[in-house]
This record gives sequence, structure tokens and C-alpha cells, in this order.
Amino acid sequence: MRFGRFDDAAREYVISRPDTPLPWLNYLGGEDYVALVTNTAGGYSFFRDARLRRITRYRYNGVPADAGGRYLYVRDDDSGAFWSPSWQPTQTPLDAYSCRHGLGYTVIAGERAGIGVETTYLVPLGESLELWRATIVNLRPDPARLSLFSAVEFCLWDAWEDATNFQRNLSVGEVEVVDGVVFHKSEYRERRDHFAYFGCSEPLAGFDTQREAFLGPYRGWDRPLAVEDGRSRDSIAHGWAPCGAHHVELLLAPGERRDVVFVLGYAENPRDEKFDPAGSQTIDKRRVQPLIDRYRDSAAVDEELARLREHWDGLLGRLHVETPNVHVNRMVNTWNPYQTMATFNLSRSASLFESGIGRGMGFRDSNQDLLGFVHLVPGRARERILDLAATQLETGGAYHQYQPLTKRGNDTIGGEFNDDPLWLVLAVCAYVKETGDRTILDEPVPYDNRPGSETPLLEHLRRAVRYTLERLGPHGLPLIGRADWNDCLNLNCFSETPGESFQTTELHGDSGVAESVFIAGLFALAAEELAALTGDDELLAARGRMVDAVERFGWDGAWFRRAYDAAGRPVGSAECDEGQIFVEPQGICVMAGIGVADGRAAHALASVRERLETPHGIVLLQPAYTRYRPELGEITSYPPGYKENAGVFCHTNPWIAIAHAVVGDGDAALDTYLLTNPSAREEISELHRCEPYVYAQMIAGAHAPTHGEAKNSWLTGTAAWNLVAATQWILGIRAEHDGLRIAPCLPDDWDGFTATREFRGATYRIDVQRGDASLVVDGVPLAGDLVPPYPPGSDVAVEVRVPLSGPSPRRSSPASLPARSR
Repeated sequence: MRFGRFDDAAREYVISRPDTPLPWLNYLGGEDYVALVTNTAGGYSFFRDARLRRITRYRYNGVPADAGGRYLYVRDDDSGAFWSPSWQPTQTPLDAYSCRHGLGYTVIAGERAGIGVETTYLVPLGESLELWRATIVNLRPDPARLSLFSAVEFCLWDAWEDATNFQRNLSVGEVEVVDGVVFHKSEYRERRDHFAYFGCSEPLAGFDTQREAFLGPYRGWDRPLAVEDGRSRDSIAHGWAPCGAHHVELLLAPGERRDVVFVLGYAENPRDEKFDPAGSQTIDKRRVQPLIDRYRDSAAVDEELARLREHWDGLLGRLHVETPNVHVNRMVNTWNPYQTMATFNLSRSASLFESGIGRGMGFRDSNQDLLGFVHLVPGRARERILDLAATQLETGGAYHQYQPLTKRGNDTIGGEFNDDPLWLVLAVCAYVKETGDRTILDEPVPYDNRPGSETPLLEHLRRAVRYTLERLGPHGLPLIGRADWNDCLNLNCFSETPGESFQTTELHGDSGVAESVFIAGLFALAAEELAALTGDDELLAARGRMVDAVERFGWDGAWFRRAYDAAGRPVGSAECDEGQIFVEPQGICVMAGIGVADGRAAHALASVRERLETPHGIVLLQPAYTRYRPELGEITSYPPGYKENAGVFCHTNPWIAIAHAVVGDGDAALDTYLLTNPSAREEISELHRCEPYVYAQMIAGAHAPTHGEAKNSWLTGTAAWNLVAATQWILGIRAEHDGLRIAPCLPDDWDGFTATREFRGATYRIDVQRGDASLVVDGVPLAGDLVPPYPPGSDVAVEVRVPLSGPSPRRSSPASLPARSR
């Protein structure tokens, strides 16, 4: 069943009932100020770092779900009845409800007893604040005497401290209230130079800043005492739990509507200008007051909403496609790049499944996100690459994450994930292909952000490659370290202690034995890319040796093995009783071209379809592990069918779609792509549960009782990789160093497609149809499939003809293949 619908013309998802299976989220802002907003006005806000600069509180895993948000209450002052136009938190039944999640904004509308309220939430471009505009309309035949209450609960900045260190934080809360604006200034008296504010456009009948005064003792956000009584207490917080609540009284004639605007924001002052007057404890508001005054005007909301739409028109206009498949069009043109922007901004740090406390910006994650993001905002991609490279270690290794506020590496979630450095190579090569900007290679970049250690970025890439070559195991395959892309395949941990982190515990295995076939495939791909960038023949020779090691020791007879454990035993082999085949090496090895010429690639992909594919996606491994195995680590700690233990780990599915395209199977490529496409799963939203407009990290696998149920939506590398799979491999539009390659791998029932692609300042209007293979550019036939770069400002007509692919190779296996590795 559905809980809403796509409005493709407006680029919105319209939710028609508030009780979605899980809270359905949108992200507002993203560069500095971030607001998470659900379809019932839940979520929270932060500035740059979801742990260190958390502005409002949110309660993860709470009851009821989605507790904490940006709430409004409407009270009929004649009857005393009150309700929430977003349904939460009062959950009062509504006569009408809708939520429209758009690109950078959300509009929630509720109606009850002849009163309608439509609230628009957005973060203006370039600002560190959010706006809520509530439009209240009286649909009754008589005048309506109403009260409108707003409410947020402030977090005491450090979200971890806020949730744990009560002996301190119940005593430090402080606020100021000036002209109806609540200024949250906890710890501003000492080391902090930042504060939050919450203002309203209308004269106030009252306010509250102490949570218990607003809610009342032993009450929740569903029935605040101030709302029930119709009277604020004008409370000033001293410790305990600071909040911001406004009370606005309205008298509306029949048919009258009124806008009320709320401004919630973050501000900083120079350390020597924190107070006004100097020497007092009063916040210096001179810098922030003009912003508050400007944005309390409803016209400013209209202006900023128009700017947002224009901004996204420009971004999404850089790549637009029209294909025979509505799910491809919808995701490629709107929702997939929108989600990729969110993953680029936040990596895996803050969602409804990631608390923003334990994770910063992942090194591997952020480099992968760049692959799908780079064509949208190349300048920001360049900046991110340099930030990432500056956290690299002199060995060529990398911190697994860094903190967005400080941009320094952080090893609190562990290190020695030996695949990490190679992703930087792929990110930089993708950037140079997209932009033609080779100057980035000469940029001096420090190691571990240490002044004086700078070398050109190109040297960072060479060290990343050497990091792998200096860490080879007995079979000539890369050592896995703590783990590779699959953080839960921990072949050197041997953890037996309950609660011990697999990511940070001391490694107990022989770190010189456990090897990763996945990293070998990744190395082959990265070395080929770097060789194309630099012309370094030694890289190609190293790649050749790695491919030889994979072919000799990584092939299991019908698929690629996953690894060798600390005892030298194969993982992901028919010899194993469980976990016989893993999806990751089948994807990465074929993407790297391994086995394409001799038929192994096609055979491995046939094994994927036979053994790993389900109606809800390709599972990570089969058979699932049924007991905990210390020698394999966290992957075996999950129940069968969940997460890495034979769940559909969606990130890997586009690798298989790309692999099918590499071997020329357009039908299988599109089939695989659609299995986890959220738009294609909209009809089963009651099973899928997560949002039907963005990808989830995981879908429960065939061994799970809840097969088909998704978790961990939004912040997943699935987004970037699906954009790459659809646009660069199925549609075949790929940036190369020497131009734009157009090499589609289409399903046989497609007659063609059209696309508009901006590339290095020129606009390419691409028309692909069936026919004898040909390429015509501005009326001139060209050999091959590479369109040379045209000068910026050019408008280039590209006509491509592609033949049918013929019988699908996925249904047959090569007649003769090398035997299993020994």
C-alpha cells in the first residue's frame, strides 16, 4: 500500500497520512546549518557538527517514535480544545493532512474543526537559521478566537554530554528573552562564543523557556499545561531543561488567513565581543538582530523559497534524462541527486538511524559519495578532496573518519581499514575527469593536518597505492587489516568480550595472513585509473600482478572468493559450510575488468543471480551465518538475514548493475538497478517501511522473518553508486579525461532515451536510439563513442545509435573456466 504519491512536476513527495510506517524524513540546509524534518514535524537541527553543535534535542529509539521536533499547537480559546497541525505530538485526529517534502523545504498542512494550518519549513541558502511560516486560515462561518503556540527544546550543544552528564547539564542552562526572542546561551558565560535564538514575527501573549513550566510536571509534549490552560508562564530557565515556546493570540474573521513566522538559528560572536555592554553577561546581539528582523517577514520566506527552487533547478539541470522507465527518470532527475547531496554534506553522521554522536565524516564514505556528486558542484567536491587528503597519514593510510567541525582525523571508531586509502584515488580521478582540472594534483596538502608535512596531492595518491602494495599477504593479495569495505568482516579481531567494539578492539590475529580479495579488485580499479591520470606504466605492472593473484587465488570455480582468514582459510568459498558466496568481490572485480575476457566475470554474475538475488535485492552473502564465529567477527553477530549477515546491503547492488553493464547485459543491469529502486518499491511501502523517495542502507534478506523491510535510509553510499550505475553505465554517459563517453548498455525493450548533460561548461543534448552503431556530433560523424570536450558555452547535439545486445549472456555459462583456487 502507499502512504502518498510522487508529484514529479513539483519535484515533491506528497504524504497523505501522518502514520507512515516509520518517520519519513527530509533534510533542509546542509552546508553549515542542517535541519532534519519528518512528516510530523519531528527531527532536530545542528550547526556543522551533529555532536558538538546540536541546537535542538531529539530522543533516539524513544516512545512514541520521533520524539522531539519543531512543534506547533492550535488552541480554540472558546472551547479550550487544542491540536497539532502536524499530527505529532498531540496525535489528535485531523480532518485533513498532507506533508509535501520538496527539495530543501517541507510543507505540512493540517485541518481540524474548520481551522486550517499550513507550515512551510526551510533553511535559506547561505544562512545558519531555519524558517517556519505557519499560515492559519479560518474556514468557519464565524470568527475564531485562537492561540498558536510554538515549541522547541534546546540541546546543551554537545549531544553526548547532553544525553549523559546530567550532574552538570541540569545546572548550566541559561537564556535571555528580548522583544519576544528567546536566546539560548548555556555555557556562553565561559568558553563558548555561540548561541541559539528562536524568534516570532507577531507580538506575544507570553512565552516559556523552562520546559517543566511549559509542559507541567509529569507531562509530555502531547499535552503541555501552558497550551491546555491557554496561558504561558513567562518562565526563565535557570538550569534544568531550557526550551523556547511562544504564545500568539489570533482573532480571525471568516475566511481570513494570517501568516506567523518563526526563526530558529545559530550565531557566533568574536571572543572579544561576546557581551554588550562589555563586562556584562548579556549577549551582544548587534550582528544577529538584523537577520532576525529580516526573516520575521513573511515576504522573506517567499523570496527564500523561490531562491531554493532556482538553486535546485540549476543543479538538476546539469543532468536530465528521459527514458522509457518512470522509476529511472524520477530517481535520476530528482531524488537520487538530492539524496547524494545529503550524503555528501553529512556522510553517515546524522539521520534518524545515525545519532550524530559516534560518527563524523567517513573517509571511505565521503570519497565514494564524491563519485555521484562531482558533476553537481565541482568546486565543493574539490574542497572536500583536499580536506580528506589532509587527514591522510604519511604511510598512505587514513583515519576512518574526521570531524566536520575541526576537519581533523578521529580514530574513536577505529582504524586500519585497509581499503580506505584507495577510495581517495577514485575520487580524485573522477574529479579530474569531470572538470579537466589537473591543477588539483599539484596542491600542497599536509598529512594528518600537520603544518610542514605538505606534499602535492598526487604524492598522496601514490602513497595510497603504495600502502596497499606494502601490505600483501601469503597469496600476494592485500592484507585486510581490521576490515575492508565491509566493516563487519573482522578477520583479525577474535573478540570474545560482550559489548567490545569490533571497530576499536586490539587486533589479535596474525595481521600478516588475513587477505582481502575485495581490496585486490579495488586496487586493480584504482591503479588503472591512476595510471590513466599519470601515464605511469609501473602502476599498470602492479595492477597486472594483482589481477594475476586474484585469478590464481581469488577464483573459486564459479565466483570470486571474498578473503582468506587469519589461518589462511578461504572465506566465501564453496568449501565453507556457511558464507559460501559474497556479493562484494563479484561486483568490484568485474568493475575492475577482472575475468571479463575469459568468461569468469559472466560466470560470477550468473552465480549472483542464482544464489544471491531475491525479489527485494541481492543479499550480501549466502548461506547466512547461523552462529557467532570469532574468526570472522561482527558479520556473524547479526541474526541471519539482517545487515551484513545475508541482508540486502543495498550499497553493493549497483556494483552488480555496473558489472552487468561491463559484460554487456543491459537487461540484467536494469533488472538489478530496479530491485532496490525506492520508487519501484512504493507500492509495498507497508513492507518496505522507509521513505519511497530515497535509498536505504539495508533491506532484510531472505533468511529474515521480515524479508523486504528496509532500515537506515538516507545516509548511505547506495545513493551515489546508484546514480553512477544508472547514468554512467546503463545510460553510459561517462566523463573521461579526453571528453564525454556515451556508451549505453540498454535493456532490449528500450528503443532509446534522451539526455541533457552539462560537461566542462558546455551543454550536450544527447539522443540515443536503436540502429547500427554510430556517433554523430553537430552533424559530423565520429569514430568510436567519445565526444571531445567543446568550449564552454557550446550547445552540442549528439546522436548515438546502438544495436540490440542480442541474447542475454546471463542465462548461459562459459563452456570452460579455470578450476577453483587452491
